[in-house]
Amino acid sequence: MPKRRLLALALSLALPLAAPSLAQQSAAPDFAAAVSAPGRPAEAIALDAGRRPAEVLAFAGLKRGDRAIDLFSGTGYYGETMARAVGPQGSVVGWNPTPFVGDEERQALAAVHQRNPNYTAVDSAPGAFSFPANGFDFAMIHLNYHDVYYTNRSGSFHMEPAPFLAALFAAMKPGGTVAVIDHVANPGGDTREVVQALYRIDPATIRADFERAGFFLDGESDLLRNPADDHTKSVFDPAIRGPTDRVVLRLRKPA
Repeated sequence: MPKRRLLALALSLALPLAAPSLAQQSAAPDFAAAVSAPGRPAEAIALDAGRRPAEVLAFAGLKRGDRAIDLFSGTGYYGETMARAVGPQGSVVGWNPTPFVGDEERQALAAVHQRNPNYTAVDSAPGAFSFPANGFDFAMIHLNYHDVYYTNRSGSFHMEPAPFLAALFAAMKPGGTVAVIDHVANPGGDTREVVQALYRIDPATIRADFERAGFFLDGESDLLRNPADDHTKSVFDPAIRGPTDRVVLRLRKPA
């Protein structure tokens, strides 16, 4: 079976069979409890003060019973908290591009699934994603949207924003929400060159890309802004790694 079809099958099987009730869909999760409940790895907990996941998810509008996707899920930092927040009537799919997934990531993601059976990890070649149509209420892209402009040295990882966002738009339900958090770059300059050098992106580029794909900006938060970051250093520079200036956007597919 082609890998695109395998991924689509895995994603569809990860969705709950019974749709949550309207009451479940409208209920606001206890995000603080989702973050503080025991079981998360110590290295994830250590990042919470700087990332403020409970406040970010509250701003983004994740609800109990949501079918959600955590894009570029990594080792499941946000995916696990989202799985706890949506509850057993909801589900979270954690997608990674295969070049980003090694043995360490697979072990971590298997542990997230073991702790949270409503979280399912999938991966595919960067350009081979295939999401179920109208499958998701909510999507998270945390510190990785810039990677749709990134190419690694070996050439095994390369993406294009337009087809990625077209697939995401088709996968979101009408009225569905996408939360995007990313490291801020100064305006101007070639986006790919800035991403390759600094792993940052101009928030105006994010918004323009999503609007071209059919989404609209539904809100912006300054929860993670840091005026002390001058945007000229790589996000991995020890002088700024961690407390970078980060934009938090809430984008929506028209209902």
